[in-house]
Amino acid sequence: MSITARKKQGSRKRRVPSEVRSTALAEARRLLIERGPNAVTLKAVADELGMTHSNLLHHFGSAAELQSALMSAMVRDLNHALVDAVTRKDGGLPEPRGLVDRVFDAFDKGGAGRLAAWITLSNNDEHIAPIRDAILDLVSGIERAGPPDLAKVDERVKSVVLFVSLLAFGDALIGQRLSQILGLKRKAARELTAALLAHLFAAGPKAPGPLDPPRARR
Repeated sequence: MSITARKKQGSRKRRVPSEVRSTALAEARRLLIERGPNAVTLKAVADELGMTHSNLLHHFGSAAELQSALMSAMVRDLNHALVDAVTRKDGGLPEPRGLVDRVFDAFDKGGAGRLAAWITLSNNDEHIAPIRDAILDLVSGIERAGPPDLAKVDERVKSVVLFVSLLAFGDALIGQRLSQILGLKRKAARELTAALLAHLFAAGPKAPGPLDPPRARR
């Protein structure tokens, strides 16, 4: 070990376990968003933090535990983002574009899009339930903040949430490339989603429209 390395090692401030975990999860999230799930390893995170692999292993036990903790933290953040998207101080109707931007940002910048793909492809079922709860919170929030009696058309609201969530998920994963291929501006999907959401808010519980789910055959 060089003299410089020994000086750096000796000058490092001892971190408390909670600080190590929170810092490690922040780095793991960055790696997930920038490089994908395969980059989220104990060695990669330890290197980013200037720690040894064995030291980080002491705090998480295994790579699987680190990944599980990251998933849990990101699901909580997704839940908070979706609740915040439909919460206004005056209790009124959320502005469609603002709501869409918050949901899309949660999937894109917040990493929820990659998280959802990671959970699905790895069959990590224990993290599906919290994501389900986050999406249902979004449904409830739109019903509470929407026009009078909107909650009576519950299936219609769920159809819109499905639409918004799928678009946000797809946009986070491949939206930039598709926009370039089609010659559209990067936020075209957001604008389309906001326009359709505005239609729902304006229409309220009226006659069936293009956003209504198909009725079951008798």
